[in-house]
Amino acid sequence: MTVRHLLADDDLSAAEQRQVLDLALELKADRYARRPLEGPQAVAIIFDKPTLRTQLSFSTGIAELGGHPMILDGGLAQVGTREPVEDVARVIGRQVSAVVWRTFGQDRLALMAEHAGVPVVNGLTDDYHPCQLLADLMTVREHHGELAGRTLTYVGDGANNMAHSYLLAGALAGMHVRIGTPGSHQPRPDILERAAAHATAQGGSVAVTDDPVTAVAGAHAVATDTWVSMGMEEQQEGRTGASTPFARFALTRDLLAHAASDAVVLHCLPAYRGAEIEAEVIDGPRSVVWQEAENRLHAQKALLTFLLEAGDEGSR
Repeated sequence: MTVRHLLADDDLSAAEQRQVLDLALELKADRYARRPLEGPQAVAIIFDKPTLRTQLSFSTGIAELGGHPMILDGGLAQVGTREPVEDVARVIGRQVSAVVWRTFGQDRLALMAEHAGVPVVNGLTDDYHPCQLLADLMTVREHHGELAGRTLTYVGDGANNMAHSYLLAGALAGMHVRIGTPGSHQPRPDILERAAAHATAQGGSVAVTDDPVTAVAGAHAVATDTWVSMGMEEQQEGRTGASTPFARFALTRDLLAHAASDAVVLHCLPAYRGAEIEAEVIDGPRSVVWQEAENRLHAQKALLTFLLEAGDEGSR
């Protein structure tokens, strides 16, 4: 049996990404059209980090796919502390059909995938947030149609997981991806290199700039994220306020005015109005943030269906 995982955005090929997005749109139109977890089969969802949207969307989605969402408290399980990740993976994998893990290091997720024997999905790590990007691309597609050739801009911390996932997923979709970020917070070079290779193959491009206006100019979608990611709370004082390197990259009405006239605004949430995004922007007419949050449900249902059916195909 071939087991497929989504640990990083480019674990999907460009064609597979399109297939998942096509299915997500179908499932949004008919939420109970596919039931690959009928039984119900259980899916383990492990949380080492705080959660709202990930728990809500995966729990609802697994139930709508006919399955049982088994929520595991990472604080109680202490995966990798109380016992090795490899041992936990072998135990969980014998009792569930898939694993979703919201954790810290990417290495932990890789170990889970290596030993679980069932599909493993990245619910967020310090490096990537691929499920969020499937929802984001789905949202942009609903508003602009074909993704290829569109410009997707992210402004803020270019070294965080959202910037990395925008680069990889946007490049796979054939988009022109721009990252507007201070020179002190650049994307990881190896991820930028991977994204550039995907962009070349799909007819898109990737660019990083420390000029927020250049980043946003003519963009069809403009995204941002909190400047203080989970696990970085001790850095809050140095990351917020008018004197920080990020202040120029706040998504304000003035900055958004440089985007295309039909540009949409994305934010993965939680948002901090008056910091990385102006209240009038996130609550304004160009914001598709709440639609984006809903689309986590549909995109993740499509992803789980794809991964489970890919395994079935490989076993024939």
